[in-house]
Amino acid sequence: MYRDEPDTEFDSGWRFLSGLETDAYVNDLANVGLHDVNTIANYDPDVIPLLDAPPGSAFERDDDGQFVQIDFESPEEC
Repeated sequence: MYRDEPDTEFDSGWRFLSGLETDAYVNDLANVGLHDVNTIANYDPDVIPLLDAPPGSAFERDDDGQFVQIDFESPEEC
C-alpha cells in the first residue's frame, strides 16, 4: 500500500496492490477500481493504524505478515 497526493477531494491518496501486478495489468483500467478506504479497512483491519501516514508513505508486509514501512517511488514519479 502506498499513498500519493490525492487526485480529487474524494481521493484519500491510498493505493492498494498485491505486489504481483505487472505494469501492463495496472495500466489497464479494467483491472483497477475505486473503493472507499473504509471498505479496504473492513477487509483488512491491519491497514487502519497506517491510514494517517502522509503522502509519500508506503508499506508492505514482511515475511511474518506485518506491515513495515518501505522506501517507495510512486508510479507517477518513475
